[in-house]
Formats: sequence, structure tokens, C-alpha cells
Amino acid sequence: MMKRIILTGGGSAGHVTPNLALIPELRREGWDISYIGTAEGIERELITPTGIQYYTIAAGKLRRYRDLKNLTDPFRVLKGIGQAFRIIKRLRPNVVFSKGGFVAVPVVVGAWLNRVPVVAHESDLTPGLANKLSFPFVTKICATFPETVAYLPRRKGVLTGSPIRPELLRGNAQDGLKETGFAGAKPVLLAIGGSLGAAHINEALREALPDLQAEFDIIHICGKGKIEQSLIARPGYRQYEYVRAELADLLAAADLVVSRAGANFLFELLALKKPTLLIPLPKGSSRGDQILNAASFQKQGFSMVLPDEALTAASLTEAVAELYGKRKTMIAAMEAYPLRDGVGAVMQQIKNTARNAGNAVAALPNS
Repeated sequence: MMKRIILTGGGSAGHVTPNLALIPELRREGWDISYIGTAEGIERELITPTGIQYYTIAAGKLRRYRDLKNLTDPFRVLKGIGQAFRIIKRLRPNVVFSKGGFVAVPVVVGAWLNRVPVVAHESDLTPGLANKLSFPFVTKICATFPETVAYLPRRKGVLTGSPIRPELLRGNAQDGLKETGFAGAKPVLLAIGGSLGAAHINEALREALPDLQAEFDIIHICGKGKIEQSLIARPGYRQYEYVRAELADLLAAADLVVSRAGANFLFELLALKKPTLLIPLPKGSSRGDQILNAASFQKQGFSMVLPDEALTAASLTEAVAELYGKRKTMIAAMEAYPLRDGVGAVMQQIKNTARNAGNAVAALPNS
């Protein structure tokens, strides 16, 4: 009998990459896979190349601030629930896996209305709003950080770690250097501001180039539409809007990383043993989840933290120099960390949940 799963999650790459990490294993085990996302979200851009059947629904953004769209988006959520309900009823999956983001809420509720069990995953140290709204309707909630389990409903939370994209573990440093055109004479600094880029990091890094390039060659993943044309031909500095297949090799070539503090990417950097300077999104631009993520990694000796409010060209240059001096100690701390097989652990929760739901149905009289 064919095992069928629907994946969902979107709004940012962080709500999609764990799904991408699971897809090869789901395929290897013979699951029929579909995805529900929005028509305009980054999830469609990332999932479409995998060849998975992609279904679109309406979704309203869940804002914590005043906005006129707060008056209309609840109706979009209700519309999305109806659309998700009909898709799930037609596909009849054994289980739904939700990575969160605002698109996931209608899908989770649509699954619950169809009596399809849901496994959710929370990447950050504290749960996000979309996942909080989904928790009453899910069967199991996978957590990345050990601290997160305390924030989850009793008997639903389980520590699995983060599903890590297997292709990132197969990167080749020499291929990364070849891609950039760097000679390999200097250590390589890779700076990335997330899937949408980070204007503040971009500005500080570019201002600091004269000082940083005295010691490093620099890979800069700056975000869509954020290439600086005047720097395209600059030796020892390579810009990318966004990278997919090349990311594994570029990370392999990197000696240090400057990054925001999204949880999924943090655990991928941990798996790759990359000393990182974290510049978390400030509280005014987020709910503060990245600040907590970064503090956890700093406490464990994996990373340094530079608050966004303190970010300047000078402070960035100073912090990168300090990071380079501490890199061996950080690598040793990361090597000692018992990294979980996030893909395997999440897959086990998916299979157990689907199996238990099937057993429950089989036990019903006249079913």
C-alpha cells in the first residue's frame, strides 16, 4: 500500500529547508509526496525544482503589529482552510508534516478536519506564533533545541534535532574555490544574511572590505536584488544573490561564517563545524527568536554574537578577527557536541504517527 504524505511550510527559506532535507529519505522509503504552499511564497520557488506535486492555497500573514491587512487576512486564512481541507480530502494522506510559517496554519487545521494526523517541527528555541496556533491540532511536535520541549504541550513534544540537508555534508572545498575564482592563499570568510538577505549586514560588510580583505577572501550571499554593481569585479570578493547547488561547496571552502541566527542554518553550520559570528535579527524586526538561538550557541562555545544594534564596519572587522583567533576552540566544542540525526529522528516520528493513526482506524468497528 502506498504511503502518502503532505509537506507544508513557508514564508521564508527556514520554513522550507527541513522539508528539503526530508524529501530524499521520504523518496528512498517509497512515500508519495505532495506539498501545500502559497502561490507567491519562497516555498514554491524552492520546492518546484524537486518535481514534487505542488498545491497552492490562500494564507494570511499572522502579524504582531497593527496593519490594515489584519482586517482582511483572517478571511484569507479561512479561505485557505477550505482549500487545504479539499486538497487533503482528495489526496487522503497518511500524515501531514508541518514546518511552520503562516501557510501552515490552514493546512494543519484542514488536516485535523479530515482526521489526518500532523507532525509539526519547531526550529527555534521558543515556538513561533504559527506553530503555537497549530499545536492544538497536531499529534507530535519535533523540537530542535533541548530547551524547547519545556515550551511545548505535554506528551506532544519530542527532541529530534534539525533535519539537515544531506547535500551540504558533501561539499568540496576545492570546487568552492574554483567557483569563486579564489586562489586559496587566504582564509575564506562567507557572509550570508538569510534567504532574503540582510541590508544592515550587507552595508557593514561592504564598508569593511578594505580591512577584511587584508586577511580574508570573501564570499557574500547578499540577497535577491542586492548585488552591488560597483564591486562585481573586485578581486577576492564574490557576490551572490542566492545560491542553491553551489552552497555546499562554498560552505566547504569557508573557514569562518557571518550569519543571521535562524535555527535551521545554525544546526547545519554546527554539523559542518563552521565557527560563526552570529548577528541575530533585532527584537524590533522579529519576535526575538534569533537572539535566543544565538545566545544558546554562544553559551555552548560554537559561535560569537554581535548584536545588530552594535554592528558597524569597525565592530564587524574586530569581531571577525577575534573569531578567527578562537576558531580552533570553537571547532573542538562543535566536534564534542552529540549532533542528532535530525532526518532520522523526524522520519521516525512521521512513521510512528502514520502507523498509529492507521492502527486506530483499523480498530474501529465496521471500518
